[in-house]
Amino acid sequence: MHTRTLLLTGALAAGLLTATPAAATPHKGITLQFLGRYTTGAFDAGASEITAYDARTRRVFVVNAQDGTVDVLDIRDPRAPKKVGTLRTPGANSVAVKDGLVAVAQQADDKTKPGTVGFFSAGSLKKLRSVTVGALPDMLTFTPDGSTVLVANEGEPAGYCEGDADPEGSISIVDVRRGSVKTADFRKWVGREDRLRAQGVRIYGPKATAAQDLEPEYITTDGRTAWVSLQENNAFAIVDLRSGRVEEIVPLGLKDHLRPGNGLDASDKDGRINIVPRPVKGMYQPDALASYRSHGRTYVVAANEGDARDWECFAEEVRVKDLKTTLPDALKADAELGRLTVTSTSPKNAEGVTTELHAIGARSISIRDASGRLVWDSGDQIEKLVAKELPAEFNADQENKSFDSRSDNKGPEPEGVAVGDVKGRTYAFAGLERVGGVVAFDVTDPRHPRLADYVNSRNFAGDVEAGTGGDSGPEGVLFVPASDSPTRKPLLVVGHEISGTTAIYEIR
Repeated sequence: MHTRTLLLTGALAAGLLTATPAAATPHKGITLQFLGRYTTGAFDAGASEITAYDARTRRVFVVNAQDGTVDVLDIRDPRAPKKVGTLRTPGANSVAVKDGLVAVAQQADDKTKPGTVGFFSAGSLKKLRSVTVGALPDMLTFTPDGSTVLVANEGEPAGYCEGDADPEGSISIVDVRRGSVKTADFRKWVGREDRLRAQGVRIYGPKATAAQDLEPEYITTDGRTAWVSLQENNAFAIVDLRSGRVEEIVPLGLKDHLRPGNGLDASDKDGRINIVPRPVKGMYQPDALASYRSHGRTYVVAANEGDARDWECFAEEVRVKDLKTTLPDALKADAELGRLTVTSTSPKNAEGVTTELHAIGARSISIRDASGRLVWDSGDQIEKLVAKELPAEFNADQENKSFDSRSDNKGPEPEGVAVGDVKGRTYAFAGLERVGGVVAFDVTDPRHPRLADYVNSRNFAGDVEAGTGGDSGPEGVLFVPASDSPTRKPLLVVGHEISGTTAIYEIR
């Protein structure tokens, strides 16, 4: 394993480790090598989030949520990226580039109102036009041929108090040449909420219809079909781009953490690494998606971050010890399952006693087929990887000296994901939002992926706020193929929302 970071090895001597199964042996197909970074100087302000790349100009476009802009970086020398321009994009949430055209998703000042997509020239940086889309456009992407932009309109509520607006979620389908917009919505499921719930789709916002409750988060597409993560709902929407309609809503199921290989560390108060099977079911709840072809079939890679609703008049997060459950008392201790964050919507019996614990997120990446069926999941490999490579920073948060502090809530928290081909093999790259770094898996065989590498350019001995902590809080992960790279070797470009940095890694 090639982890480039400051490793504090006192964990063994301090007794922080317990016996856990060894992490998977990495496949030595690639090495991720840090090249350089651009630093905004803004701490914990979303100053570097989603990234996009234009091969013609060798420019990276980075969403700077703090300033309401997209920063434009010249990476002709990726060891020393430099800012060369700015797009004025108030409310920017996402950016994508195709053939010299930049598209930016921008929410309205009132996020419950329709947002826009602005189009810019990657060369001149001039604004060309904008179109109106749905409420809270949170992510967008081009189809492979560049003819269409797809927009995930999350449609979050203002809250769940009386009188709060709760817009509908939707997917906008923008014809780039004509500037026309079609809307794929969820209205045909209104009145069918109980059927969706019975299938395993989470429809649970107070007084919300299915059209309001289903919240698109992220999109991947092959040009004919789009797969959309409905994160809070633990589901995919499958969209037919020819008809412009949502054809299916697919529940993603639950991960059984009691099965060998699916363990987790469930406590932030036991002072140790303790990855073991637990009587808990994890909701996959993916954030970012990426898709690729293998043996003529399409597969979707999902980063199973997890997300809970936390609004005025409704918040679903609860600790196990605060629930009435059927668990033995011994498992309710803080050092066992008592501190674990689960959803208050976990199943209950007629007496209101929780009978099954549903944790938020699955601490993994998954591969699913085109129908949404689970093909492979990384199980507890990511948590074990961090335990092996960074024992003193295991399940750390984005602050220094926070060992084990995220074990009770989503662990390493995989969030962004990208897929790319390197010398005839396909790799998936996932950013770990909390402890930091990017993990790579060889997914050439979607049923038998192999751990390939892990790089972490965070400096745990430094101070992120002071600008000496390296890269913290990876958000958007972008793969640049060798054919488009200024170094003629494939690159990863990663935006970090906490450190306000954009890091560039070369894949060797």
